[in-house]
Amino acid sequence: MPDVYTAPQKKKMKNKKKEHNELRKQDFPGHTNNPLAAYSYIPDKVNFIAADSEEKVVLLLRKHPITNIPWIITAMLMLIAPLLLDSLPLFDAIPLNIRLIASLFWYLITSAFVLEEFLSWFFNVYIVTDERVFDVDFVNLIYREITDANIDQIQDVTSRVGGVIPTVFNYGDVVIQTAAEIPQIEFLSVPRPGTVAQVLRELRVQEEVEKIEGRVR
Repeated sequence: MPDVYTAPQKKKMKNKKKEHNELRKQDFPGHTNNPLAAYSYIPDKVNFIAADSEEKVVLLLRKHPITNIPWIITAMLMLIAPLLLDSLPLFDAIPLNIRLIASLFWYLITSAFVLEEFLSWFFNVYIVTDERVFDVDFVNLIYREITDANIDQIQDVTSRVGGVIPTVFNYGDVVIQTAAEIPQIEFLSVPRPGTVAQVLRELRVQEEVEKIEGRVR
């Protein structure tokens, strides 16, 4: 008789766990498969260096897209600069082939500038897993710096939003005080800083509960 009820009981527990996960997604919305997203809650198929096979990525963060506006405006001005200079009478004395070569060289510099700024935004990411937090600083194609700390080493989490534009677009800094070798990790200009801080606090509480119950990996 006990065997008859074993399978339904496991199924019930599994469904309950699944239901709990759904409630978590409702509490912290932001799940997306957009590779350019600045805020992604429980993203799919995210791999990174130094990841543990059993770790689950909870948050993938980048700087808010609006922080890209300054370099985008600069790139647009760089694009139209040769056209404006050609309209000046001063440059009529310069041979046409010289002007074409100079314009081509200028647009190559502009393209390199745009590519560097975009890659810097795309690869400078902040990752929160169920075990650790990561700050990935992308300097260039051949150099990067990764700072990490365990969730149970987090001592305090502070979110900061200052200024009109950050307040309107809901982005700011999240400062994480840790007991690790690096005492402070900062998530700069990330979307929904209050939600990010709340997720980190919940993960810290869950880690404490796992320690009490002896379920720490």
